[in-house]
Amino acid sequence: MLRLIRNWLDRRAVARAAIPAADWDAAIAELPLLERLRPEEKRRLQELASLFLLRKTITGAHGLEITRHMALIIALQACLPILALGLEHYDGWTSIVVYPSGFAARRVVTDEYGVEHRVRDELSGEAWQRGPVILAWDETEYAGYLDGFNLVIHEFAHKLDMQNGVANGFPPLHREMDIEEWTRAFSAGFEAMQRHCDRGEDIGIDCYATSSPAEFFAVLSETFFERPDLLQRHFGAIYQQMKRYYRQDPIARWG
Repeated sequence: MLRLIRNWLDRRAVARAAIPAADWDAAIAELPLLERLRPEEKRRLQELASLFLLRKTITGAHGLEITRHMALIIALQACLPILALGLEHYDGWTSIVVYPSGFAARRVVTDEYGVEHRVRDELSGEAWQRGPVILAWDETEYAGYLDGFNLVIHEFAHKLDMQNGVANGFPPLHREMDIEEWTRAFSAGFEAMQRHCDRGEDIGIDCYATSSPAEFFAVLSETFFERPDLLQRHFGAIYQQMKRYYRQDPIARWG
């Protein structure tokens, strides 16, 4: 009953905040990533993106003004991973902060001798547990171009990973999924990716994936949606696990 009421309220909210079809068409036209979605999937994605924009705030930093078009570009990409999961997978936080370009993050790092160092990292995106998603617009605007790199999907994959605590490459799995199968696939894949990168072998997947299991999951989520052929070719077992987790099959759309 509660789900029915919530669905009814969601439909009313979307209807009240109706976004003109021309605005949707303009945003979708700039995202080749969405071209292969079936018509019913595009309608569902628009509904999710509309609710996303009602429940989240998107704020520009350093003087950046967020237009409706920019908000749609972000929302459509952010909602693609949850197309078959639902917006509740993004519960527990509310804001997205967008910088014009890469931003500097200040961190305190403790070395092996216990000495703390203050460092600055140049970043294009970041996701905080129970906090905001931070994006650089120059990396977001053209993220959906099917080149295997997608900042928005990357950062929102971290948010999914954080549902059961800190990001560790192990998001909460569905009841029908086998934890041991997931662990075997990702552990073997992580080791294989490290070998490729150590040897300087370019397989079309960003070696940033070897930074940690969390980054491996986020980078391969980008690949799953942008270049599923690469993921299936090099990490077939992981492709099958991601297909079950996201409840989507991008390869089938390509057919």
